[in-house]
Parts: sequence; structure tokens; C-alpha cells
Amino acid sequence: MAAASVTAGVLLPGWSASAKATDAPTVDSATKAAFQRLADAVFTDRTQSLVGDARSGRQKSHPQRTSGFTGRVRLSETQSREEGSTLDELRARKSSLARLGERYSGARTSVTLDAIRVKGRHATADATETTTLAYEKARGAEPKTTGFRAHHVLTFQADHKGGWQLTDVGDIDDGYLAVNQVAKPSVAAPATAAAPPSATRSATTWPAPANPKNFSATGYRYNAMAAYATKYWNSYNPDYPDFSGAGSGGDCTNFVSQSLKAGGWQHVPGYTTDFHKWFGNSDIQSDSFVGVNEFSWFALSSKRVTSLANVYQMDVGDVLQLDFDRDGSKDHSMIVTKRSRLGMPYVTYHSTDTYNRSVASIVASYPSAAYYAYRT
Repeated sequence: MAAASVTAGVLLPGWSASAKATDAPTVDSATKAAFQRLADAVFTDRTQSLVGDARSGRQKSHPQRTSGFTGRVRLSETQSREEGSTLDELRARKSSLARLGERYSGARTSVTLDAIRVKGRHATADATETTTLAYEKARGAEPKTTGFRAHHVLTFQADHKGGWQLTDVGDIDDGYLAVNQVAKPSVAAPATAAAPPSATRSATTWPAPANPKNFSATGYRYNAMAAYATKYWNSYNPDYPDFSGAGSGGDCTNFVSQSLKAGGWQHVPGYTTDFHKWFGNSDIQSDSFVGVNEFSWFALSSKRVTSLANVYQMDVGDVLQLDFDRDGSKDHSMIVTKRSRLGMPYVTYHSTDTYNRSVASIVASYPSAAYYAYRT
């Protein structure tokens, strides 16, 4: 069940839950707490829609928490329909995952309201969601859980009798890649460069043909790459700049590059705009260190990676990129931090900050995207 934790935010004039009719509304502590409980309910409902019955694999009959909000703070009719549609899509995603042999046996979601701003009869609340899901039947060294931290903005509107309605839920992280999100990602226009190499698209069929990784062939420390990504998935390394929230793409490739560097990738100094160069520290970064497409161009042209025929062939230290709308411009980068004994890779990434998410879950969430898997 979601934790109800209210963090003091920036409070401006709002609406009092005890007021009958006024042009000078205020948000009191009880209304703040109700905002918090409704935010908990919305995101907990989304997460729980992915959880199956461990005995039958069927959908658990979770009571919908948002249905209990019918008083001073509740969902608007439009947002209620929107949430219903979201839950339907997530249940379909759960079924797609089950066909790939993946189920979640439990989940925990907590939401913190970081700030509340009120202007007239409208209020917006910044919310941080932290979610953990337990993999069913995890064996041996396979990940027991996956999780993420996501940031949202909630919009409320007050009526003339003191009632507030939640009218919109927005996701503000770059990528829209949380397990329980269904929003379509916004993508950047294709970048250009002089004769960049083209990556080979990878299949997403399961199971994949065998293609074992030779961990001693390159001299790179793949476990160090995974350890770095696991350490900094939600606690950013202060030795590097943080590009989360800095536009389409965010911090994802910067994070992958840091992980590869931790495992032995060496700098190739030069002009920042030359995709044949690759370097990054606290002061300066090449485009290839932080840009999705530029990274692909460098990695392929330098022969530090080769393309894999199937995403499920990836192993620890390998990199996965997505082109959400198949426009030829890649939009997101992730690094593999685990692989199960059955051959399922698990990726960790920034924007939205996520650890050990199965590739099956990514494919089920974005079945129409183009996938590019790289052996490092």
C-alpha cells in the first residue's frame, strides 16, 4: 500500500475544505493530505494493475483505490476515464509480459508531494513517485526486484463549494519509460552528421538464437559497468553533470557512457562535435558521450561495439537503444546490468531512473519501437 508522506511545499492562496463559497480560497493541511492520498491512490492503482496472482497468473482483484475518493478531493470525470484507460492498457501489458514468462508477485509505491502552487482556483503539485516490483519466481542470481523513481505534476481545480478535482496527471521525466507509464514519448528531430554509420536493427522475438558473450575478449570489466550503474541509478555521481530534465533524451546516454567508462572504456579526445571522439568529465563532454545518436555513431565507427541480431542476446555491459517512432533518430539508451539463467537481460537507466527492468517489459511497453542492441 502506498505510504502517505507529505512534504512541505511552496504554498500560495488556495481553497479551504471548510469554505462554502469564497473568492479567496486557501489550501489547508487537510486538503494537502487529501491531495497526497489521492496521488498515492492514482500511482498505486497503476502499479498494482501489473501484479498477477502468483498461483494462477491471473490478474489479482485489487480494489481500485481512486474509487474511494468522492468527497472534497476526487478525480474529475474526464481524468477518471483517462485513468481507466491507463489501467486497461497496463493490464494488457501484464498479459503480454506473462506470455514472455514474466510476472510480478508484488509491488510497493510511495508518493511524495514536493511542492504545491495555487493560482486562483487551480493548483499544481510536483510529485515524486518511488515504485518497486517483485519478480515472481526469481532464481539464483536473477534480480528479485525492479524499480524506478519518476517525477510528475498533478493539476487540481476547485469548484465554488470547496471541492477539488484532479484534472490532469503529467509525467515530466524524459523518456516516459517507467514500468507503469503509458504516455507516448516526445522525440527529438533527427540529428545530422557527416556520413555517420548506420546501426542494424535488432529483432525482439523470444527466445533468441544463442550468441554467448566472451567476457575476456576485450579486457573491459563488465561487472564494474553493472556495479556503477546499480550504484548510481537514482543517486547521481557528482563528478558528472546531470542532464535529467534538460530536454528530450535527458541523462540516459550520459549515464550509459559513465558506466562504460567505469568498466574500462578510454577517452578519445578531440572536438566535442566530432562523433569519432568520446570523452566526458565534470567540465566537458563530447556529443558522443551524452547524445543518443552520436553515441551509436562513435561506438560503431570505433568498433567498440557490434550490433546484435536480437535484443535478448544482450548480456551484462551491453547497450540497448530505442527509436520510439521509427523516424531514424534513436531516442533512449540503457545498459544491461543482469542476465537471468534463462537468457533474459535486465537494463538500468536514467530518465526515468530505473534499475533491473527486464527487456521483455520494455518490448511489451513499446512493441512498435525500433530496437538497437550493441555488444560491447
